[in-house]
Amino acid sequence: MLKFKVFKVILLSFILVFSGNYMFSQHSEEHQVEKHSKKFNPGEMIMAHVGDEYGWHITTINEKHITIPLPVIVYSEYSGFHIFMSSKFNHGHSSYKNFKIASGKKNPLNGKIVEIINGKEIKPYDISITKNTLSLFISIFIILWIFLSVAKAYTKRKGKAPKGIQSFLEPLILFVRDDIAKESLGEKKYMKYTPYLLTIFFFIFLNNLLGLVPIFPGGANLTGNIAITMVLALFTFIITTINANKSYWKHIIWAPGVPWWLKAPPLPIMPLVEILGIFIKPFVLMVRLFANITAGHIVALGFFSLIFLFGEMGGAPAGYGGAVFSVAFTIFLTMLELLVAFIQAYVFTLLSALYFAMATEESH
Repeated sequence: MLKFKVFKVILLSFILVFSGNYMFSQHSEEHQVEKHSKKFNPGEMIMAHVGDEYGWHITTINEKHITIPLPVIVYSEYSGFHIFMSSKFNHGHSSYKNFKIASGKKNPLNGKIVEIINGKEIKPYDISITKNTLSLFISIFIILWIFLSVAKAYTKRKGKAPKGIQSFLEPLILFVRDDIAKESLGEKKYMKYTPYLLTIFFFIFLNNLLGLVPIFPGGANLTGNIAITMVLALFTFIITTINANKSYWKHIIWAPGVPWWLKAPPLPIMPLVEILGIFIKPFVLMVRLFANITAGHIVALGFFSLIFLFGEMGGAPAGYGGAVFSVAFTIFLTMLELLVAFIQAYVFTLLSALYFAMATEESH
């Protein structure tokens, strides 16, 4: 057990140092290319890294971008379906069959695929496999592979102590089951919701961790994408609403113990507040996860930006001095983000369990 803990510490240290060195070298290469044309723009660099894209950028070597091309799937009302690889756009510098990636800070379609029709940019129906979409498929595959393997191992090793990845996952599974589901929902109802709670916990936790790994298949800001967090919150909202009992709706429409003039026409203040709260709860879930994960990436990239900003102001000595400061703080933030990755998964799962409990609580 002690050897295993030492191994985990060494592995974690290697990942952190490698991540810092890799990201430092990658940004340095990008900056060397960029400095010949214009000054370093930290805002553009940060938004490019936390946003989605039609290819998966790996690194830049000798001013050559190494990118995994992804399928572009669009439907145009003018020219029908089109399927081609994102490499046709040449990193956004070329067009293909009148399609291109829109650019321009003031362009509302900036970064999106548009079709040029009579000199105008028209947005087609876009169902392309983007970086975040591929990351979603990868995380689903990893989760299925891990849990199917663990389930198979439990079947083979029935009655024996957990071993390998079983011993790593079992405390987390028991934590979600006993400390979140059972504590929030009670002995009678917790098993009904445990599968969903386990799913969202491990989905969020895994993707939070993958977002901290700078090399493929990590590096995508999946849980920092508002669309992903919106769908997760929508699942919680649907399950809460479907399973809500009579007592739950009674407390919303006609709350006991509240003066009648606060819940009756012509101005039913309390029912309006309670109904508004039904939608605020999933909205809070959505925004909390999105904001915390995205903010962590932005802060880390902001420290990297200081290297190039100091270098532009004071030359190489200032750049190297800023590099020591920035890399040290980024490693610290990365370690902090490992904790945040777990906390955000825990908070989302706990609040979902509490919403289920509120919706299914019997009247006293």
